[in-house]
Amino acid sequence: MTRMPDPEQTLRRGWTTGACATAATKAALVALWDRAFPDEVQITLPKGEQPVFPLAHRARGADWAEVGITKDAGDDPDVTHGALVIARVRASAGGVRFAAGEGVGHVTKAGLPIAVGEPAINPVPRSMMTEVVTALAAERSRAPDVEITISIPGGAELAAKTWNPRLGIQGGLSILGTTGVVRPFSCAAWIASIHRGIDVARAEGLGHVAGTTGATSEATVQTLHSLPDHAMLDMGDFVGGMTKYLRKHPVPRLTVGGGIGKMSKLAQGAVDLHSKRSQVDLGALAAAMGDPRLAGCNTALEALEIAGAPLAAHVAETARARLCQMVGPEIAVDTVVIDRKGQIWGRAE
Repeated sequence: MTRMPDPEQTLRRGWTTGACATAATKAALVALWDRAFPDEVQITLPKGEQPVFPLAHRARGADWAEVGITKDAGDDPDVTHGALVIARVRASAGGVRFAAGEGVGHVTKAGLPIAVGEPAINPVPRSMMTEVVTALAAERSRAPDVEITISIPGGAELAAKTWNPRLGIQGGLSILGTTGVVRPFSCAAWIASIHRGIDVARAEGLGHVAGTTGATSEATVQTLHSLPDHAMLDMGDFVGGMTKYLRKHPVPRLTVGGGIGKMSKLAQGAVDLHSKRSQVDLGALAAAMGDPRLAGCNTALEALEIAGAPLAAHVAETARARLCQMVGPEIAVDTVVIDRKGQIWGRAE
């Protein structure tokens, strides 16, 4: 279970896998060209910050050198926190080239910012590493012809806990980061993953995607519509982040499924379904159903136990109407209200 920090405390930032790979590349290249490893290495991030990284691993062969940097995600519950990000450098046949070592995946589906068949090293980390090679080569009057192999021992096992398999990244983790900085408990990374899921679905020509609030609703919706894994968007609480992107990048059909509480909040206009950022208006549910008993309930689930399937049907239909407004007329929308056991209580198509 993830330990949530005290909200009164300042949360500590961390560094992305892309920043760690860049630092490791710089230190390894210094070792290869100068024949001595530095004790620590400083890099410049896209927004000008200059963090310093201690070396956690170093090794050298006749024509290569490698350095490992331990990823520090700060106070963010990042699955890669503590992972060792290793860069091995050697001369290339021309220019900066990238390769995936142990624990780093390859792209197998279109729709991602990296071409199919390429190592899953995203554009900004590639740019950061290329800039390091170019700068160090210029300082030493060398040609910037370097092959960089990024490895993360144990990365394949860690990747199973991420969305990589669903996005078509096979064999390990991705090297990520647009700023180099991990901001604790940021919604941005989750929403960005939803967007990439939509990109992959569109590139694969899927006509139907589904966003769900949790694992139980996902399993129910996927079975209901016989959808492949890459049609399933891990929407979680971020219905607004999903629908805003779908409005600009539409697919023919969208299904949204979830429990009575989150679907009620969606029906009442919430775009972030987290309990800290939106609440069910039980009085409104009571008024809509003509049942004053519902206003005194503690939760939407308690209201469902009283009102039953008619309440679920009302929530499904009202949520569907909200979603239609959010995604626009190009997308056909249906909704499913599901209980904690995976039973369907209400649908609207």
